[in-house]
Amino acid sequence: MNLVIKLNESKGDHLHRVIISVGSNIEAAKNIARCYEILVAETTLLAAADVIQTSPVGYQFQPDFLNTAYLIETPLDRVPFNHYLKAVEDRMGRLKGPIKSGPRTIDLDIVIWDGVILTDDFYCHDYVRVPVQELLDTCAMVVHRP
Repeated sequence: MNLVIKLNESKGDHLHRVIISVGSNIEAAKNIARCYEILVAETTLLAAADVIQTSPVGYQFQPDFLNTAYLIETPLDRVPFNHYLKAVEDRMGRLKGPIKSGPRTIDLDIVIWDGVILTDDFYCHDYVRVPVQELLDTCAMVVHRP
């Protein structure tokens, strides 16, 4: 599916503040940079966390990951925005194989939507928590569980 939406062309609609988790372990530096370029061109990307290197979780026989997080403002509601993220993954060659936690070109997941933490991964995994917490601290955002 080729879904290209110019997210930063809002017509004054309510804007949602979203923090997404970004990870890659296939040509990781190149794919993190490419993802950043795509999201800067197609969304209102307000802030980016430092990129960190993390060990794989689950399936261990794969390269380490590079992980970061981005703060984005979007007029899209959560479901369409998530579809957009999955379309970006597809455009970047993300293939879902038989190993759920296996290697990937790019992985984009919504972690915080309008101040609400949507995933327990924030509490359980450093590869999510560390970059997201950096953005929360830098941007002085207050978040809560649903």
